[in-house]
Amino acid sequence: MTMTTLSTPEDLSPEQMTLDEVRPLIARALPAHAAFDGWSHAALAAAASDVGIPAERAKLLFPGGATEMIDAWILVADEDMARALAESGPLPASVTARIRACIWTRLEQAAPWREAVRRAVAILSMPQNAMLSARILWRSADAMWRLAGDTAVDFNHYTKRLTLGGVYAATLLVWLNDDSEGFSETADFLDRRLADVGRFEKFKAGFRKSGENRPSLTRFLGRLRYPAI
Repeated sequence: MTMTTLSTPEDLSPEQMTLDEVRPLIARALPAHAAFDGWSHAALAAAASDVGIPAERAKLLFPGGATEMIDAWILVADEDMARALAESGPLPASVTARIRACIWTRLEQAAPWREAVRRAVAILSMPQNAMLSARILWRSADAMWRLAGDTAVDFNHYTKRLTLGGVYAATLLVWLNDDSEGFSETADFLDRRLADVGRFEKFKAGFRKSGENRPSLTRFLGRLRYPAI
């Protein structure tokens, strides 16, 4: 009886891969060229050459142009962040330290392509890309919270990601203009923002606890609509 061996993407050459399989390869090759050519067809063609597929086939991967290229790159950056943290050993004990590790890992991995990041931020900041920008930021914040061990499914699930998205976006802007050694100014800024978030989370927790004995507005309104008999 003849056994059939299933091929994996690692066993295939880029030309043998499906579009879905080759997309991450192109996405990882793009920033080196986007730093000089912008998120353009020229950068895509150069990335395709690096990977070893025809430029015309690479165009099929990103019919929407620059925004789809950026989206794909940030998605693999989320994956690379998770992989790097897994390989670095146990995460810090505190949630704040874990979130900091996530953000700092992202910045360290993007450091060689800072100009590509700058160009990507400029494109995502355009009004017509507001929804895409918000979705990408939410996805990255969600990835960070999950790596930090967050399991919230209530309203906190959303507030945590909105808050972290704001912290990460602000830190990214500081980092793009930081010429200090080792990005020390960015590190200080990030630590201050995370401290602010920590104080806010403690306030929320105390507020919820103190509210356990307060009358419920929801129950009060319900009684107005459906009075007890």
